[in-house]
Amino acid sequence: MENILSNLQQFWQFTGFANCNGQYLIMIFFGLLFLYLGIKKEWEPMLLVPIGFGILIGNIPLFQGLKVSVYEEGSVLNILYQGVKQGFYPPLIFLGIGAMTDFSALISNPKLLLIGAAAQFGIFGAYAISLAFGFDPAQAGAIGIIGGADGPTAIFLSSRLAPDMMGAIAVSAYSYMALVPVIQPPIMRLLTTKKERLIRMKPPRPVSPVEKKLFPIIGFLLTAFIVPSGIPLLGMLFFGNLIKESGVTKRLANTASGPLIDVVTILIGLTVGASTQADQFLQWRSVWIFIIGACSFVIATFTGVLFVKIFNLFLKEGNKINPLIGNAGVSAVPDAARVSNNVGREYDPSNFLLTHAMGPNVAGVIGSAVAAGMLLGFLG
Repeated sequence: MENILSNLQQFWQFTGFANCNGQYLIMIFFGLLFLYLGIKKEWEPMLLVPIGFGILIGNIPLFQGLKVSVYEEGSVLNILYQGVKQGFYPPLIFLGIGAMTDFSALISNPKLLLIGAAAQFGIFGAYAISLAFGFDPAQAGAIGIIGGADGPTAIFLSSRLAPDMMGAIAVSAYSYMALVPVIQPPIMRLLTTKKERLIRMKPPRPVSPVEKKLFPIIGFLLTAFIVPSGIPLLGMLFFGNLIKESGVTKRLANTASGPLIDVVTILIGLTVGASTQADQFLQWRSVWIFIIGACSFVIATFTGVLFVKIFNLFLKEGNKINPLIGNAGVSAVPDAARVSNNVGREYDPSNFLLTHAMGPNVAGVIGSAVAAGMLLGFLG
């Protein structure tokens, strides 16, 4: 009888119930919240569902030494997490993004690139705020990249500059990407007049196949020479686009834009979620990261819309840009462009802004990668 009680007591010590505390329950609540938002509200389900379930995985209270935690050397989760920690998942994501992206809107109207560049002020604004809150320059750079609204870029940069804060930064970046339809519309309405919201833009000119083939080659050479430290992201982005547009590597493009990016998205979501282990994640600096991340996202939206308003002062009537597409300068493709279109159609149901908004939206992808390369070059 004593042996049975002793065995039962030993078994109890190995259960999650025996090792549970309030911190784990808080994180499990957030995991369930992410799952609710992803499944019920359909907010970025491809991101929030894997991250939400990953949070559940990472916050099952464990007995030390079981070798299953994402932070325990040699565990299966730790091996999968190396793709995040070492930064080789993000370039694979960028390869898939390049293979899925049509840069025609940007090629046909190159001045839209400036909107994508203006929205990156959110990154540098958050960098300044982070320094003011006492973070060191490397940590401030990693936090600032949240303003680019680009999860893979945030993971890539934080893995280099602030690996100990990568979980909080990654979850923050992906959270705000999912909240694009909630955060951006009020700012867009606040900054624009009814007359500006009704601006109709000229249809984009047709883009030739030759232009589409040359764009990724020229784009890569220009950006890589300016910011060589951004090559892992920029190289994969433009290479993915080239295999799509070349017309002779369809199988490669289909693999990159389909099975490959899907597999990497699953792995990156689950392992980033699992890295939010309560004892590692629930710290005051995580709260500040979320607050500053929200500020960076708001700044990016503000600067994108305001830049278009200022730019319009120098454009002739008939060539003006609808400032509602200024929000799309952040890198949340294609959700930010959809927000531009949806808000525009609230005021004129026949005014379709999606095609135009895709220009600054894809420019934002390039801009966030360039900004990450700049920060890595200066702070890495």
